[in-house]
Amino acid sequence: MELVMPIKDKSKIEAMKQELLKQSYRDYMIFVFGCNCGLRISDIIDLKVSDVKNRRYIELREQKTNKNKMFPISGQFKVEIDKYIQGMNDSDYLFTSRQTCKDGTKKNITRVQAYRSLKQIADRLKIEHFGLHSMRKSFGFFYYEATGDLVKLMDMFNHSSLAITKRYIGITQDELDESLEGFFI
Repeated sequence: MELVMPIKDKSKIEAMKQELLKQSYRDYMIFVFGCNCGLRISDIIDLKVSDVKNRRYIELREQKTNKNKMFPISGQFKVEIDKYIQGMNDSDYLFTSRQTCKDGTKKNITRVQAYRSLKQIADRLKIEHFGLHSMRKSFGFFYYEATGDLVKLMDMFNHSSLAITKRYIGITQDELDESLEGFFI
């Protein structure tokens, strides 16, 4: 299994967003969604427009853990979602494939399709150790960087220990030491 890491450089995230936007608005939104909510890709690609339209929270049952999850939709994230879903039906998948069902409705994008689209751009930008989990891990890394709250992050990710969460988001002892450099009360 290939090592997947968070994207710890915001300029690389911005570059990825810009390149994805040139390629496909859907692919751009998958990336924006993944980096801003911390959900697993399997849960993201199963969402329908009705799950986000006129809502303050994304509510779902996680596929991996079978636990209920509630995540707030606010600020610029909400603006991006509202813009993206304009003209879509409530019953539509949020991220559709080009394939259609027998009844004419569009299928949701698969993990493989999402991976290929995003990985192609990540490779072009020389973003190493990129995988679909990089979005979730990047969310965790920047959440931790902004708040310093590993306990809440551990809870959000349904991890069983802080050590797992630190390893998951790529926080090393050197980074923890650096964060305390010059700290004094």
